[in-house]
Amino acid sequence: MQTAIPCLFMRGGTSRGPFFKASDLPSDLPTRDKVLLSVMGSPDKRQIDGLGGAHPLTSKVGIVSKGSKPGVDLDFLFAQLQPDKDTVDTTPNCGNMLAAVVPFALETGMVKPQGDTTTLRVLTLNTDMQCDITVQTPNGHVEYEGNARIDGAPGTSAPITVNFLDTAGSVAPGLLPTGNVRDTIDGIEVTCIDNGMPLVMFKASHVGRTGYESVDQMNADTELKTRIERLRIACGHAMKLGDVTAKNYPKMTLISAPRAGGSICTRSFIPHVCHDAIGVLAAVTVATACVLDGSVTQGIASVPTGNVKKISVEHPTGEFSVEIEVDPANPQNVTRAALLRTARLLMRGEVMIPGSVWAPKAKLEAAAK
Repeated sequence: MQTAIPCLFMRGGTSRGPFFKASDLPSDLPTRDKVLLSVMGSPDKRQIDGLGGAHPLTSKVGIVSKGSKPGVDLDFLFAQLQPDKDTVDTTPNCGNMLAAVVPFALETGMVKPQGDTTTLRVLTLNTDMQCDITVQTPNGHVEYEGNARIDGAPGTSAPITVNFLDTAGSVAPGLLPTGNVRDTIDGIEVTCIDNGMPLVMFKASHVGRTGYESVDQMNADTELKTRIERLRIACGHAMKLGDVTAKNYPKMTLISAPRAGGSICTRSFIPHVCHDAIGVLAAVTVATACVLDGSVTQGIASVPTGNVKKISVEHPTGEFSVEIEVDPANPQNVTRAALLRTARLLMRGEVMIPGSVWAPKAKLEAAAK
């Protein structure tokens, strides 16, 4: 007999995947991970026996529960799976999937709508980071249709605002885990930074590329990927992350001067595949580097004046705007990062997994009667 698990299949930003209530999954982690691998159909590069989309951006899972800390409405655990691996990584966060957390909670009755808009505080358990997320809830229902557009997702949708409260040092020990805004590691000038996502940023020209190559060109460039991986492993140690060989972070971000009216141009490896766009928290971290004096972005990034700065991060399929606010008394101190995302409920129902993977005790007892 197969085991049925309630879930909603949702798009969050430019990612998608199944969302679960934590209470509907196994409580012990090894069994939970086996369940998630079965749900997604990993390891298999096509994920033909599961819900995965044969790409890291569509091999993601969201797990939601009621808030566990005072003032927190919801807890969110993000799980990154890989199509062809048997790994379930809950270390990093995902700002795209984060956009679907409040809609999921409202759709499943975990929380109640507050009026025409609903703002809830969400704690991301992966990185112990809090944010306030606002969704449109006219007439007590989540509104998915609207005029907001984000590059990397087709059409337009209702806006979802994500206001990050404390992102510095989400995984690494501090905003600048090496203690410097710029380092030379393995012969390349880099900025190692974590304002929501551990990143290694470096100029594309320093690895012999323009930074305007297509995603397909980047992914086919074996020489470049080998060079980047060597740098990534060296930077992992410098960032006090240990041996990152088997980890999904730090992400590797090539930067170049903007050429579509933005602030900076990026090509982001996550960490071994070039992203079709750029992750939410990676964009926040890139934008943060742009406002730090002395980072590798200096001289190529176009940064507006003022304490509140809109940083437009160009990526292969468009741009991603982040609003950064700095402390007037200390411009090196970023006090706020906010951005716009969208989400949509794609399907609701039950995902079926083999009973040999997980058969809850109650089900076994029922089958025995």
